[in-house]
Amino acid sequence: MKNTEYTVSEPQELLPFLLSQLSGTSRSKVKELLAHNVYINGRRTSQFNYPLQPGMKVSIEKYSTKERLHPRDLDIIFEDRHLFVINKHEGLLSNSRNPNDKTVITVLNQYLETTRQRCHAHIVHRLDRDTSGLMLVSKSKEVSRKFEEDWKGMVFDRRYVAVAWGRLEQGRGEVRSWFTDGEFCVLSSPTDNGGKLAVTHYEVKQTSRRYSLVELKLDTGRRNQIRVHLRDLKHPVVHDPMYGYKDDISPINRLALHAFRLCFTHPVTGNAMRFETPIPAEFLRLLEL
Repeated sequence: MKNTEYTVSEPQELLPFLLSQLSGTSRSKVKELLAHNVYINGRRTSQFNYPLQPGMKVSIEKYSTKERLHPRDLDIIFEDRHLFVINKHEGLLSNSRNPNDKTVITVLNQYLETTRQRCHAHIVHRLDRDTSGLMLVSKSKEVSRKFEEDWKGMVFDRRYVAVAWGRLEQGRGEVRSWFTDGEFCVLSSPTDNGGKLAVTHYEVKQTSRRYSLVELKLDTGRRNQIRVHLRDLKHPVVHDPMYGYKDDISPINRLALHAFRLCFTHPVTGNAMRFETPIPAEFLRLLEL
């Protein structure tokens, strides 16, 4: 991806400004860039008549054909007429109400437009911004609705792997608590306080002097569930700024949580679909310390 930045010198609307700066580029191509790739003072906009003022910075992200067909922020693991299975990279939002945010949806919609598919991406389930791994994204509201109506019946195996601080006292077990929303984070209670029940099963796969590699399976899909439950066990996820240690000094610059397995019944064909991704290499390097 190549970024080009221009400084506005006189008041004018955005589309004429782009046409003057990109001389030799067709009007249709400029409009295509404006649909997804134009930023004003760091905020994306597609408003063709945006009123520019002197001193404003207009930036254009120019993607090569390869980059647009193979997005940098996610890997398309599987695609058919009905859905995607993707491997989301850490740092990418699943979705956002802010149209200027880059998300799984905006990246895939750009891909769908580039490949001339007459549909839009729809979130089936979410991962936290800093969690990487496998996600389902549909190409229609109808397919999303089928998953919503029978999520537990259709998704028969979904697992995560995390690196947690320290050595867990038990090699496997279950964490069960009730979640309520706090002002800044999710609160967990070991007794029923009227919140939502959250159940996580875990198994320690590998340990080192400082860390444990833990496989986790969810019975419920509450917000931040794994991060909260590992904190409840007093072994929080490495590099977790919200639920982890405030003085986390781990040599990894990301949340050590990855959704590595996703198995489901295809909502249209009825086929059993099974996908796995490798444990991130930086997780394994932690265990060598």
